[in-house]
Amino acid sequence: MRESNYADDMKIDDSALDIEWLEQPKLMFKYAKLSAEAKMDLDRAKDRLDLVKAEVDSWIRKDPAAFAVDKITESVVLNTVIKQTEYIEAQEAVLNAKYNFDVVRGAAEAVNARKDALENMVKLYGMQYFAGPKVPHNLSEMRQRKSEVNEQRASSKVAEKMKRKREE
Repeated sequence: MRESNYADDMKIDDSALDIEWLEQPKLMFKYAKLSAEAKMDLDRAKDRLDLVKAEVDSWIRKDPAAFAVDKITESVVLNTVIKQTEYIEAQEAVLNAKYNFDVVRGAAEAVNARKDALENMVKLYGMQYFAGPKVPHNLSEMRQRKSEVNEQRASSKVAEKMKRKREE
């Protein structure tokens, strides 16, 4: 999942709530599907890890000397398995798949939060929150300013981390 697409998907055009509501089910389906695909990738990575573990276990038991194993015990075999490159790579693939699944699942939850935001914005309009003698808030401009402040904070944090790394 590309973050720029996610950020674009989460934006709400407060001047076109009807269009936003029409797009909301599509977004929910999109992220539900992405979440399911990421879960399937995670399950496949876990299956692959189990297969690699079984294969390496078998290799060790067939030729313990090739792995510098003197005596075959369950703990010796297990400790030898987890040191093998094939196992380490498969374990890394599981971690990456889990990370991706967690990110996509979080995005799917954010789409539900977006739905709640849309509902509340519609309620505000229905209660004539933006009507009356005072000038309505320019929500787009206010959100843009807040976004710019957040981006400045984030980039200063990144610069600070990079400075610390250079100093180490």
